[in-house]
Amino acid sequence: MSSLRLIFAGSPAAAVPSLRHLLASPHEVAAVVTRPDTPQGRKRVLTPTPVAEVAEEAGVPVVRAARLAPVTEELIALEADLGVVVAYGGLIREPLLSAPRLGWINLHFSLLPAWRGAAPVQHALIAGDETTGASVFRLVEELDAGPLLAMQSSPVGRHTTAGELLTRLADSGAELLSDTVDALAAGTATLTEQTGEPSFAPKLTLDDGRLDWTRPGAELVARLRGVTPEPGAWTTLDGERFKVLAGALAHDVAPLAPGAVDLRAGQVVVGTADTPLELSEVQPAGKKGMRAADWWRGRQGATVLS
Repeated sequence: MSSLRLIFAGSPAAAVPSLRHLLASPHEVAAVVTRPDTPQGRKRVLTPTPVAEVAEEAGVPVVRAARLAPVTEELIALEADLGVVVAYGGLIREPLLSAPRLGWINLHFSLLPAWRGAAPVQHALIAGDETTGASVFRLVEELDAGPLLAMQSSPVGRHTTAGELLTRLADSGAELLSDTVDALAAGTATLTEQTGEPSFAPKLTLDDGRLDWTRPGAELVARLRGVTPEPGAWTTLDGERFKVLAGALAHDVAPLAPGAVDLRAGQVVVGTADTPLELSEVQPAGKKGMRAADWWRGRQGATVLS
């Protein structure tokens, strides 16, 4: 197996396991492309992406770019054999797309062609999928439509949140990606066209996290899991945003009117179209997250979420 000269493009924590695997491999990571530093925290301190931090610790040159067009010539000049993308957050277009000898590959956290787009894990959970996984494919100009090099499936888990599932897929997907790079280096990789009807997973907005209590309980739990931790599940209470940090279906509890909150069998529950939802952790406006039971003890009178 020959050693490949790589460009790695990624930004969030989910891309870090893949970068670490490649840094520990026989291949050379010639440069890392990542999003620019962003203000973080109350003091708005400029903070590098998790990928940038790992690359700089390893002594790898870092190219910070919100768009790749301004740095295209710089990246082409690296004469890389292969480009590798894991959640970079920007599109790779010509002439950069064809510049590496072996093109570009992408680790995507779904079983393609399911959930093409920016938020595959979140949409899979919201849709109630019981199985998801990771795919490695060759980049083409159409979004997440390139031929597959490798794929592995993974059970979702009944109570898993999007954040937890993404962490798990990032770890297992890093091994899948590393094996694929090795196969490309050895000349043993094969391409398979995607088959089936694609579904799409655009980036979630704040509105995607709103809980509509007139919907069935199972649907609400799926949405809660899918938007946790970002953008977060919420409703309104007394005209202010009220965050629901954790909850589950409350079985063997008598139904309530949609949005009505009550204490039933020691549980703080809220009515839905059918099975009530048990609230376990909430965050009222202007306060920190707390146990739902502690929040409930401080309430007086009728409580309705909307």
